[in-house]
Amino acid sequence: MAKEITPRSEDYSKWYNDIVKKAGLAENSAVRGCMVIKPYGFAIWEKIQAQLDKMFKETGHVNAYFPLFIPKSFLSKEAQHVEGFAKECAVVTHHRLMNDPNGKGVVVDPTAKLEEELIVRPTSETIIWNTYRDWIKSYRDLPLLINQWANVVRWEMRTRLFMRTAEFLWQEGHTAHATKEEAIAETLTILDVYATFVEQYMGVPVVKGAKTANERFAGADETYTIEALMQDGKALQSGTSHFLGQNFAKAFDVKYLTPENKEEYVWATSWGVSTRLMGALIMAHSDDEGLVLPPKLAPIQVVIIPIPKPNDDITAVADKLMAELKAAGISVKYDDDTRKRPGFKFAEYEMKGVPVRIGIGKRDLEKGVVEVARRDTKEKYSESLDTVATHVKELLDQIQDNIYKKAFDFRQANTTSVDTMEDFKKVLEEKGGFISAHWDGTTETELKIKDLTKATIRCIPNDAVEEAGTCILTGKPSNKRVLFAKAY
Repeated sequence: MAKEITPRSEDYSKWYNDIVKKAGLAENSAVRGCMVIKPYGFAIWEKIQAQLDKMFKETGHVNAYFPLFIPKSFLSKEAQHVEGFAKECAVVTHHRLMNDPNGKGVVVDPTAKLEEELIVRPTSETIIWNTYRDWIKSYRDLPLLINQWANVVRWEMRTRLFMRTAEFLWQEGHTAHATKEEAIAETLTILDVYATFVEQYMGVPVVKGAKTANERFAGADETYTIEALMQDGKALQSGTSHFLGQNFAKAFDVKYLTPENKEEYVWATSWGVSTRLMGALIMAHSDDEGLVLPPKLAPIQVVIIPIPKPNDDITAVADKLMAELKAAGISVKYDDDTRKRPGFKFAEYEMKGVPVRIGIGKRDLEKGVVEVARRDTKEKYSESLDTVATHVKELLDQIQDNIYKKAFDFRQANTTSVDTMEDFKKVLEEKGGFISAHWDGTTETELKIKDLTKATIRCIPNDAVEEAGTCILTGKPSNKRVLFAKAY
């Protein structure tokens, strides 16, 4: 199976697509630009969704659901917002089909034109804030902390499975607050939730920071991001949290009565992560043999394979072992399919990134041992039947930690500080990765650097220290470094 995967060194993009398809995660659909998420891929997404949902609820948020369709007039109410999404919107103009009079299937009924066109949601700020106008009347109604799990459509012409598709799955949080300070605190709280999840569950280290004015979400006063580094040296924006100020409250006239009986506009946030996290998971950890999954997100954490074929003795041991592992909270599968040879099964589960494989053979049983293999390092060793269940639980923790450490060490080795445009270009071309450099703070310079190098400012890191310097392009003063990279 590994021979069917293009090596990373040969063609990283094709390597990625090969893994997505060979590991059974997703495939292109009959609808151009859209994908079918296959059961194994969706099982990973469900684990991502379940953990994030738990974390949102632990911070006081509740789930709701809002319409897929947004009246066009709603998007016109916040000028910056509509400008940011206008070129990506899918528009519904009619509500009925009819049989083609010429007998060629169905056609749009020309008499069924909508009075107002509907936009298939690219994001839900407008429909939600129109709703919040009826929900929020008093300071007693605040804060309003709502999340929804949904699909959205952003019409993409150049697509890649999970990374960029016309339709994708995500969650979007939309909150309302009485004060600016509360809204900013909410924005940063969610940024921390995202960073904790991506690092502790996905095993991917991130940099937390603010986007530049040019890179902010359309309609936001401030956008915060978590940025991750993939194995090809490109950055991936992995989650964003936006402080929206009072922009949407003013656009949709959402006010509340203060304890002093004064009317004030509320303060807002929005935030989201999407199935793009699946892309990050693949690109940060996988190798030329297939997917590598962190145990916390693996649908199957342990697979047990009989060698060469299952018999009563092997099955009895497997059943006992499965019961012990399940009792320890570990997801386990016993593959006793006699139609496949053990070697094929080994390759299949390696391709799917199952963290631990246990082989049970006749000779091993005579010795009271089984063979344990870990996916991340490819190490194999014999383990006593009496201790294997306990040691596997410890091993899964070790694999989770090792996967993170490997990604962290890679990021550290591929983060470079430069002080000149010459060095900037050289590092970008020869090494890639994150580049820490001074910038004069202007959009003009930011766009000029992007035009010259295709590198963008990924963020102004939250932990950036004050440091006197000069912009790598203009030589103008700068008081802190920002993070550049080529990005997805």
